[in-house]
Amino acid sequence: MKPASADRLPGNVGNEIVARRAAWSFDGGVADTFVEHIRQSVPGYEEGHDLICSLSDFFCQPDSVCYELGTSTGELIGKLAAHNAHKPKIRWIGVDTVPAMLDKARRHCGRLPNVEFVEEDARLLAFEKADLIVSYYTVQFIPPRDRQNLLDRIYEALNWGGGFIMFEKVRGPDARFHDIFTNLYMNFKLDQGFSADEILSKAESLKGVLEPFSSKGNLDMLHRAGFVDVTPVFRNLCFEGVLCIK
Repeated sequence: MKPASADRLPGNVGNEIVARRAAWSFDGGVADTFVEHIRQSVPGYEEGHDLICSLSDFFCQPDSVCYELGTSTGELIGKLAAHNAHKPKIRWIGVDTVPAMLDKARRHCGRLPNVEFVEEDARLLAFEKADLIVSYYTVQFIPPRDRQNLLDRIYEALNWGGGFIMFEKVRGPDARFHDIFTNLYMNFKLDQGFSADEILSKAESLKGVLEPFSSKGNLDMLHRAGFVDVTPVFRNLCFEGVLCIK
């Protein structure tokens, strides 16, 4: 018997974004409304940006090279460059694989002369030595089989004393906590104006695409990469940020 989901049409996930089951993509028309969509989808999204800008003060030297992996429309890297505008020789490099996102990012950061963008998969990127690398809800979209290698390469790319800031959606530490976080997150999305159908369609589209690890799973990967000094800096339900220092 054919499962009921087999004939399900592409679903509206909110903000005029349509996605198929287990086939979420940042390509197509997603870039047009991405900023609004992600602000409504991630608790503490703007607060996370502000926190990362403040943390950058501890790592950005006047001649630093700094990366944002998964830069999307350039919102965060633009804020980082503006926050550190008194250090104009810093190079900010935004990395993404989606041309439409990078087009938006280049227009958004067009007045910032020390921001550049690279169309490349972070797993294949030839890193320059860096003082700061930021991944804001990006590693969770990397296939699990490739994540350890990526974090290994990030560790190697950092200068001694450099910082890696990683924000991720995480699974609860056990089934009960995970159920609580999931329920509260659904309530958050309803409060943001998403309909139940939009929430379900988004969850369907992310199957096999967004694969969160637990906090411990991420910490284990970071330790295997070589990071010893790791501390949480943000938590809102199932969304977590950590600071790692080489």
